[in-house]
Amino acid sequence: MLPELYNAAREERQAAGQQCGVRVTVAGHSAQLPAGKEVRPEYRDLHSQVLPDVIVRVERAFPAFFRRVQAGEKPGYPRCQGVNRDPSFTYKQFGNGATLDTGFLVLSQLGRITVRWSRPVAGTIKTVTLSQEADGWYACCSCAAVPVASLEPTGQETGIDRGLEALATLADGTMSHHPRCYRKAEASLRRCQPLAARRKQGRHRRKQGRHRRKQAVELLAKAPQTIRRQRRDFHHKTARALVRGHDAISHEDVQPANMVRNHPLAKSISDAGWAQFLTILSFKAAGAGRSVVAVPPAFTRQACSGCGVLGKKGVSVRWQSCPDCGASLHRDHNAALNIRALGKKQRGEGHSPQALTQADGSYVA
Repeated sequence: MLPELYNAAREERQAAGQQCGVRVTVAGHSAQLPAGKEVRPEYRDLHSQVLPDVIVRVERAFPAFFRRVQAGEKPGYPRCQGVNRDPSFTYKQFGNGATLDTGFLVLSQLGRITVRWSRPVAGTIKTVTLSQEADGWYACCSCAAVPVASLEPTGQETGIDRGLEALATLADGTMSHHPRCYRKAEASLRRCQPLAARRKQGRHRRKQGRHRRKQAVELLAKAPQTIRRQRRDFHHKTARALVRGHDAISHEDVQPANMVRNHPLAKSISDAGWAQFLTILSFKAAGAGRSVVAVPPAFTRQACSGCGVLGKKGVSVRWQSCPDCGASLHRDHNAALNIRALGKKQRGEGHSPQALTQADGSYVA
């Protein structure tokens, strides 16, 4: 029902803009919902907060499209949703349709639901979103005024260099090698995909084929879900260790979305999950009272961390050997030291290597 309402609101907004040059607002769409319930009586079984949220999603989709057009990014025009395109719905006001009762989630029109909570609820719940994944339904509660549990200062700070050989290389030389979840699961995925394609939909009274296809599709849906969870679990554990051991963490301000345009490295970059790792790291640092700083990425891998002289080298060169000061260390370790120095400068606590601000002509052959 909800994808159908989304598609209808999208088409009405598109037609109003193209044919009449007017913009249909959220209030205008919402005013039509009572009449829509007369035509579609099944909408009456949904809570009054759920349907307007679908209209809000359409309202957010079009400004995001125009923002991407202006920024020169891949536009991605809002498209129609299939039946299983976005199986989620939101109660926008906690207490109005969604409440908690001794650990149970009570939802209007659905009743009392048993929930396996991942952690105790902290702060004040504002919204409740229910979404369907391959292995069942999940409830996500967005909270405000969440208390910050600050950690004791350690007096340590570091820079992290993200890479493919190791997800994160610290300024002390420690490397966190990511498990390469997708690479390891590629063989299993290659078996699941043809299996679901070969299974035929059962016809008439032959239900066996239909059930076998359903099982194959469920198996295919759970395979990438397992990969995502393994990668996210590793990111959480690595970020937690970094936050507990350092007061300040610096990293390069790079855009993974632009880097995956390099076709030979796109799969490996996506498998490492750089963007997700930084999101989790920033979230944990904010909750623990730590500092995460993004520094410019220029020359962090080319400059020597000891003397600051720039030496041009290709990606295949994995070892930093400086002819001026004799520094010899791993390329990623050298970059992590430069990133830490830039982070100190940005926070006003130190100075970065001089060569990081020199012109391109200062390269040393």
